[in-house]
Amino acid sequence: MRTLAVLTSGGDAPGMNAAIRAVVRLADARGVRVLGVRRGYEGLVAGEAEVLSARDVGNIIHRGGTMLGASRSAAFRTQEGRARALAVLRGHGVEGLVVIGGEGSFRGAHTLQQEGGLPVAGVPATIDNDVYGTDACIGFDTAVNTALDAIDRLRDTAESHHRVFFVEVMGRNTGFLALHVALAAGANEVLVPEIPTDLEDLVERLMTGMRQGRASNIVVVSEGDEAGGAVDIAAHVQARVPFEVRVAVLGHIQRGGSPSARDRILGTRLGAAAVEALLAGRSDVMVGDRGGETVHVPLSETWAHRRPLDTGMLPLMKALAR
Repeated sequence: MRTLAVLTSGGDAPGMNAAIRAVVRLADARGVRVLGVRRGYEGLVAGEAEVLSARDVGNIIHRGGTMLGASRSAAFRTQEGRARALAVLRGHGVEGLVVIGGEGSFRGAHTLQQEGGLPVAGVPATIDNDVYGTDACIGFDTAVNTALDAIDRLRDTAESHHRVFFVEVMGRNTGFLALHVALAAGANEVLVPEIPTDLEDLVERLMTGMRQGRASNIVVVSEGDEAGGAVDIAAHVQARVPFEVRVAVLGHIQRGGSPSARDRILGTRLGAAAVEALLAGRSDVMVGDRGGETVHVPLSETWAHRRPLDTGMLPLMKALAR
């Protein structure tokens, strides 16, 4: 294999640059040229690709986001668009593709392999941490710590004014981010899509805490909770309690910032592992992390199965939130 390509797709995640750097530099060490594709599948369809040298990826490991850019692509969802994408890759002599992203990005890579016979390897990167087959996705640890820092600051003002703060974090379909942030922050409540929310019971628990002398309450809300986002839920609660309720929606702040050491190391390990997999003749697989070991998971399994939330942490959080 003489030429590989790499792209980042879907939402950006801190640590993607570490993965790109590892792909380029390990391939270079193996005598393989790497083509960097700009703007994900949209850029691939448009032919936005250039050779990346080891120097081109210098001083990016500490930067958030992705130096290659990422975007959604309506064109790539069509057979004509994918044919153009394959033509671009073949025109550059690409013999393998590394896709850094989440489940949706892996579907695109799998389709290229199926329709064009192109060897592909996926690297899981999403702050939602919901990709099946890996213990951790690139970007999750940084996002947790970013949200944690915000909650630590909010707690100061919440206690000063005896308020309840509803803090909304990302997680449209899964509550991994909300649950981990809530446990680490010592939050009083957490609302996640996987567990039905009883708003009246929530009101009663908050009232009980205040009657028992609790100075403030922190409620972490996953944006995908079936009862609504933090704004709607807070409005429902405010109409039923005598104390002040405030809302903080962290939004895309969680995506940005310098990646944590854990995400830099994970991105480096998995980016390098993707190159090694392709050079060893592996294809249509995601390289993941299980128990600190690198594993190869068929791409189709990453969307065929849903990664379960560890709801066993919920009773522990509630027992400690006194």
